[in-house]
Amino acid sequence: MSPALWTVPLPSRIATEAFGRIIGQSLAGGETLALSGELGAGKTALVRGIAAGLGMPPNQVTSPTFVLIHEYAGRLPLIHVDLYRLRSAAEAEGIGLQEYFQGNIVTAIEWADKFPDLLPSDRFELTLQHNTPTTRTARMIAHGPRAGTLFAALKQAVRQHRRAAASTSSPKISTRRGRPRTS
Repeated sequence: MSPALWTVPLPSRIATEAFGRIIGQSLAGGETLALSGELGAGKTALVRGIAAGLGMPPNQVTSPTFVLIHEYAGRLPLIHVDLYRLRSAAEAEGIGLQEYFQGNIVTAIEWADKFPDLLPSDRFELTLQHNTPTTRTARMIAHGPRAGTLFAALKQAVRQHRRAAASTSSPKISTRRGRPRTS
């Protein structure tokens, strides 16, 4: 079975956090979110939204670049990991990364592409790419059954969000030509 692929344009940091909130609301527990993208692409903004979607105060979410791991408690436990400063797979293993890939823990890993061999085979990969200084594109690939379930739930949630937001001025995610789009 080939992995599912989906691309969503995100025109602002606010839209990135709003999309993260939808992801957080769609999580069932036990998912690994492998986040990648260049510096400033919005990985931490996305995790802030995910935390909000899990019922946590988003203003408490900061980049774990210097401490490597932040743990947050909400509807589900969220572990926010940043691998940017690590130089080797042995260092990544040394922080106990693989211990978080069990139970109902949601693990969001920034710079996950640095050590892909340490990630579980069932993971939701999300790459943020700059289009302009303020806009980006989120490219998602679901690998495995748990990630596939999240993928389907997320697509359904985006459709519902689009319908609910059609009459408001909040950041909206709409679908055009079968591809989600934020406006």
